Amino acid sequence: MATSDQMPQGNLAEMRSKWGWFVALGVLVLALGIIAAGNLLVATVVSVFFVGSLMIVAGVIEIIHAFGVKSWGSFFWWLLGGVLYVVAGWLAFVNPVLTSAILTLLLAASLVASGLMRIWMGIKGKSALASWGWIVAAGVVTVLAGLVIAAGWPVNSLIILGIFLAVDLMFQGITYIAFGLGLRKGA
Repeated sequence: MATSDQMPQGNLAEMRSKWGWFVALGVLVLALGIIAAGNLLVATVVSVFFVGSLMIVAGVIEIIHAFGVKSWGSFFWWLLGGVLYVVAGWLAFVNPVLTSAILTLLLAASLVASGLMRIWMGIKGKSALASWGWIVAAGVVTVLAGLVIAAGWPVNSLIILGIFLAVDLMFQGITYIAFGLGLRKGA
């Protein structure tokens, strides 16, 4: 489906007039990704602090929500959940190295589980999907990535999250640049 089929013409025309902003945002995000790749330890700590901040905010929201719950049993469960989130978020700031190790191990386990699920889905859909082999191959690569991360754990915990952040920022930057330039061509 073409871009013009997906959104009203007024919005597309407005976006096309601002193509330069998308390119500028892409350059900025790409530059941040390159900076993150240049210092993976700092990028890992930034990732840990970001996750810690989100946990603290979520915990505070749960604590506030606990006071709106009508029954005492539910109140204490919501309160306990909120307090645990705040404490976990606070620990991310107090000990970012331990937190990065825990998050890296969880990432490795998630990649292995996700890869195994893809392999299973690909094999299960073998008769119905012409592309089942690609699904299995993607699952194998995902499992291998998880195993490589797990094999290097806990030593690699200081850089893995930074690598993921850097690669994500670089791909996002390239995507914004390509989107902006695509809008410019279509104008």
